[in-house]
Amino acid sequence: MNDQRTKRILIGCAVIIVVSCICVGLILGIGVGAAVIWPIGSGKTQATPSPIQVPESSMDPKVTDLPDPAAELPQEVPESVTEELPEDLADKLAEIESQVTQIRGLNAREQVDRELISPDDLERIVAEDFFSEYTDEEARKDLLILSTLGLLPDGFDLIDFYNRLYSEQIAGFYDDEIEKIFVVKGSDFTGSEKMTYAHEFTHVLQDQVYDLSEGLGLNDEDCEADSERCAAIQALIEGDATKTELLWFQDFASQQDYLDLLKFYNSFETPVLDSAPVYISADLYFPYEKGLTFVEYLYEQGGFDAIDEAYLNPPVSTEQIIHPERYPEDVPVTVTLPDLTATNDGWKLLDQDVMGEWYTYLILGKTHQWGDQISEEKAWDAAEGWGGDAYAFYFNEDSDQIIFILDTIWDTPKDAEEFVEVFYDYANERWTSLSITLSDARVYYGEDEFAGFWREGNRTIWVIAPDQDTLSDVLSELQ
Repeated sequence: MNDQRTKRILIGCAVIIVVSCICVGLILGIGVGAAVIWPIGSGKTQATPSPIQVPESSMDPKVTDLPDPAAELPQEVPESVTEELPEDLADKLAEIESQVTQIRGLNAREQVDRELISPDDLERIVAEDFFSEYTDEEARKDLLILSTLGLLPDGFDLIDFYNRLYSEQIAGFYDDEIEKIFVVKGSDFTGSEKMTYAHEFTHVLQDQVYDLSEGLGLNDEDCEADSERCAAIQALIEGDATKTELLWFQDFASQQDYLDLLKFYNSFETPVLDSAPVYISADLYFPYEKGLTFVEYLYEQGGFDAIDEAYLNPPVSTEQIIHPERYPEDVPVTVTLPDLTATNDGWKLLDQDVMGEWYTYLILGKTHQWGDQISEEKAWDAAEGWGGDAYAFYFNEDSDQIIFILDTIWDTPKDAEEFVEVFYDYANERWTSLSITLSDARVYYGEDEFAGFWREGNRTIWVIAPDQDTLSDVLSELQ
């Protein structure tokens, strides 16, 4: 999608679908059996014509001007705008806000507006507001990219799927641009809805203290330039909110809330999510599940003070989220790709960015078909050791063909070798291996496409092209 704000709201809206499943599993001691990734909301399909640049330092200079979260704060939470809410519900929300403020150690700086909406209102918001700027052409581009990566089947209807997914079981969300919490009214405000509100009000505190858009760079321009950094920051934000709601339940939930949660768990149904391609269901969990793991690691080091420090020096890669012990020192290396439009007539840049460790894992382990997928363990082992990368997609409108490039630098030659071994398993499942090489690259053939894979030292190159000549030319330019 081109609208990064829409993506962030959509991720937040998934809170009742995803976070409730995670939290219920943890609270009830059941465990989380779901696979773990972002919807198109990851930003991995954004066209960024400028050269790929990964920050050399994990400190965003804009973040240094953020206020001290403990400085000059009001002693009490400001009373929220509640005219549109029933009095009993407004009282419950105010109580949760006060409790979350106590747990999180951040204080609201101004009133937060709250609006009660019906399920029908929610469906309208999803269809008319969230997806109003997501055109058929943009959905076609996203599908072209994701199907080239093997993550979605050809012909998958992204617009219809996301409209149905985000109309399914949403209890509320916080819109950081208009600074308002929307509460979806149902038959009652039970334990699961209370947990969701604790999560969403944590976002209010994060936004008012740290400024999600400008302070942390969760805005269209910054996220289009580096979606990998935005994915990491989103995981910090969602992990923090999930940790806070778990503590809220532990400290303030009643016995009835616990019974409500148990009933919710036993009756909860998500047919749209359950039928989703494995890539989508996994990506949807990433900022919550892996973000929670990252935040809990920080919490063990120094409580919420350590988490607050992370807002002043945000993570810059999904690698840091997946391996919190590597934060903040292990920053990605910069990889720059040549401009293929200068030497290849008819080709236009469709998308370029950083793939990251998380999406490297997804490509290997969450394919939509190709027989037996690479095992979870092998996919994780192969993606670990990622040091930095750059990818690009080029599209030829006349021939309706695509070129994909992924240039990856691994931490060590051994890490590259481990990736190569698993990639060969992946490639043999997906394509037919040919007994030829092009520019010293191993070559594979599939339906209407050729793939080439090359490695030297700690560097690997993967190219998909429509024919052997184009594949050879691209490999030569990259080596």
